[in-house]
Amino acid sequence: MLRGLTTITYVATDVAAAAAWYTELLGVAPYFARPDAEAPAYVEFRIGDRQAELGIVDARWIAGGQSDRPSGTVTYWAVDDVQAAYDRLLALGATPHEPPTERGEGFVTASVVDPYGNVVGVMYNQHYLGMLETTATPPLLTTTPTT
Repeated sequence: MLRGLTTITYVATDVAAAAAWYTELLGVAPYFARPDAEAPAYVEFRIGDRQAELGIVDARWIAGGQSDRPSGTVTYWAVDDVQAAYDRLLALGATPHEPPTERGEGFVTASVVDPYGNVVGVMYNQHYLGMLETTATPPLLTTTPTT
């Protein structure tokens, strides 16, 4: 039933500022903005080995509103060096959530809270690296979506 992640969405009260912060972090600008790049309510980046989508949505659009404290699911992004990624996130203004922690052989995680209240996780994961070795290109959609 679940075929894979399509988009991870973070929330911000100032989408333009969050887009600038993530542009600095990721080294790439959003490829998509609505209604426009000057006053966005939603922006989207394509990042990583599989060109995953990272969206930032205006907090006004979130059902039930946004909490004033970090909460929700932690999404872990694959990195080659957890400590270096954690340090870079902190240098850009994120605050510690969980320091780098070894979870077992080949697994290290850490997380921070971005300046907009979202928990951002980073992970070194031997299974992720193994998956990259066995798949040369992302799988293609083999079925036609229905409406």
